Amino acid sequence: MAASEEATRIMVGVNESSIKGYPHPSISSRGAFEWTINKIVRDNVAAFELLFLHVQVPDEDGFADIDSIYASPEDFKKLNQENRIKGTHLLEYFVNRCHEIGVRCRAWIKVGDPKEVICHEVKRVQPDFLVVGSRGLGPFQKVFVGTVSEFCVKHCDCPVITIKRKANETPQDPVDD
Repeated sequence: MAASEEATRIMVGVNESSIKGYPHPSISSRGAFEWTINKIVRDNVAAFELLFLHVQVPDEDGFADIDSIYASPEDFKKLNQENRIKGTHLLEYFVNRCHEIGVRCRAWIKVGDPKEVICHEVKRVQPDFLVVGSRGLGPFQKVFVGTVSEFCVKHCDCPVITIKRKANETPQDPVDD
C-alpha cells in the first residue's frame, strides 16, 4: 500500500458469549470477525485497520450475581474493575488474532446500551463500514430481546454489514450466543 493511501477502517462490534462467559467471544462476534478476515481483508492486511468495540451493559440494579452481597462503595468499585478486566480479556482475543494475521487494529470498551453506543462511536470514529454479528432471532424474540444489528443498519452513519451465524453454530435457544 502506498504511503498516500489510507487504510480501510472496519469497525467490528464484539461481545462476550452468554453460554461460555468471559473472555470468550460470542458465536456471532467470532463469526463476524472471521468473515471480515476471510472475505474482506484476505491477504491484503496492509490495506485495512480493524476497530474493535465492546459495549458493556451496566447491571441496572447493581447486582450482577444473585448470591453476591454489596455492602460498601468499595464492593461496587471492585465489581466495576472486574467488568473492565473481563472486557479487556474479550478484546485481547481479537487483538491477538489480528497480530497473528498481521492486520493493524485498535480496541476499546464503552459502557451503555449497545445500540446507542455503537451508533455514537460510529459517528465519532467514522469508520468506512461497520460489521456486526446477528443471532438470527425470530420476530417473537426480537420483540423481547431487540436486535443491535437491525438498529445499527437503520441508524449508523456508515454502511453496515450483518453476519448471520452459521446454522450448525446456532444453539437450541438462539438468544444464547
